[in-house]
Amino acid sequence: MDAHDRLAREALALVLAGGNGTRLGALTQHQCKPALSFGGHFRNIDFTLSNCVNSGVRRIAVLTQYKAQTLIEHLAHAWSFLARPLGEAIDVWPAQQRLHPEWYAGTADAIWQNLDLVMAHGRRTTLILAGDHVYCMDYRKLLAQHRASGAPLTVACVPVPTQDAGGFGVLELGAGARVRAFTEKPAPEALAGRGPTVLASMGVYAFETDYLAESLARDARRAGSSRDFGRDLLPLAVAEGAADAFAFQSDAGEPGYWRDVGTLESYWRAHMDLVRADPPINLHDPDWPIHTHCEALPPARIVGAHEDCAVADSILSGGAVVRRARITRCVLGTHVQVDEDAVLEDCVVLGGARIGAGARLSHCVVQSAAGIAPCTEEWHRGAVRLLGSHEPQSALRSVA
Repeated sequence: MDAHDRLAREALALVLAGGNGTRLGALTQHQCKPALSFGGHFRNIDFTLSNCVNSGVRRIAVLTQYKAQTLIEHLAHAWSFLARPLGEAIDVWPAQQRLHPEWYAGTADAIWQNLDLVMAHGRRTTLILAGDHVYCMDYRKLLAQHRASGAPLTVACVPVPTQDAGGFGVLELGAGARVRAFTEKPAPEALAGRGPTVLASMGVYAFETDYLAESLARDARRAGSSRDFGRDLLPLAVAEGAADAFAFQSDAGEPGYWRDVGTLESYWRAHMDLVRADPPINLHDPDWPIHTHCEALPPARIVGAHEDCAVADSILSGGAVVRRARITRCVLGTHVQVDEDAVLEDCVVLGGARIGAGARLSHCVVQSAAGIAPCTEEWHRGAVRLLGSHEPQSALRSVA
């Protein structure tokens, strides 16, 4: 075991999976964001957990709160293969109201209320991760820089377009990798003159555990805190000169692929990345597998003659059946059915949905188990729409 592997084995990973997910509308009506389907048969949380396991970080806790049952069942079915006798495990830490009778007030409060469990592990380094981001990242590189720098906190970051920076925490760097300023979700005018891109926090943090405990305790005593990492703990760490930045990059030195899929638009766009001719994230990499629960499903099936059936630049999951339809740049989940003469373009169809004969859909996310009736409506090319169960296409609205 080399030094990088040892750092990973000695780290504890905490995956925040308790958000309500209101920006995704009906997609998270009955389940939390980390449990939401992605890429056909994966779940959002599979990417973060696969990053942990593939990196050798195998002591993991998933912190849950809202609508957690689907997620808990998925973890039980898909992620029970770790060897607990060898110190490997994924534990679920539900909200237990240990310190006060309310739900978690923010991301930092979620860790604060479970700090006794964190400290009981006795790990020098703690990774704080989100359960609803799509990316493939070797945490060993982050941990190696974190240990070598001696910084109490290291924040992973990627460049994002300046016009999109209002949805992220934005970092400014000083000497070396030291963070000299941090602004959570800045207003556009605050970034005037900053160039085409800015550095955004990925919500991936490596903490010295003692410093994490100290920071959480101070924040808990501070009146007016929102108990959030981005709004409270990171600005304080930056003011103290305690935070370094880690640039997430590919092996070729290019900015790494990372997507926060917390809105309908970003969720749809991340799926459209998968069906590009050269996808920026590789789901077929044998050296970095994305683990999930693999159901025993029949293979996808395409029914129809050459002249009336075409599937191009698309992903079809197990159990999907396409009958004499045309599918272009779409992701079809498990057990999806597409009937005769339907035309789908730039669509994400979640598991169990059925698209009726003659339906014409574009720029849509179709909910699981939805039934889309036959329709000849003109194609929609505006904001991404969420299509619900058995609604006529003319009644559908945008929730982007």
